[in-house]
Amino acid sequence: MADYIYLTPEGLAKLENELTKLKSVERPAVIQAIAEARDKGDLSENAEYDAAKEAQVFLENQIAKLEQTLAKARVLDTSKLDLSKVQLHCKVKLMNHTMKKEMEFKLVSQSEADLREGKLAVETPIAKALLGHKVGETIEVQVPSGLQKIEILEIGL
Repeated sequence: MADYIYLTPEGLAKLENELTKLKSVERPAVIQAIAEARDKGDLSENAEYDAAKEAQVFLENQIAKLEQTLAKARVLDTSKLDLSKVQLHCKVKLMNHTMKKEMEFKLVSQSEADLREGKLAVETPIAKALLGHKVGETIEVQVPSGLQKIEILEIGL
């Protein structure tokens, strides 16, 4: 298990809470739905039972995926980050010269990514291209919409 998933403390707590909810709320609800559908008679023609069983499979897959993610999770100590270069869990202020737009992102793991919150997955082309670069550097990144010219303005927490 060499592949770690680096999370913020908040990201770890969010995943743990989600897993707890799936196990303590969602799982019993699905089990109850299966029991109620089973009580309605012939299972071979019971669409309600089939739907409940499908929901159970989906839920168990979600739980397994979260458990795997949490097993690989490591919390980074942000106080030890080297802010002289872009790396995971840094906040980066950028100037996209191609779009003539200033942007700010925090680079996070895939499980924490949320563009509405300004959290960019480190696996994305832009984040990958930024890693290891310093303030003042300009890089070119190939994204689906074309080549983007991006300057790093600030690196912080």
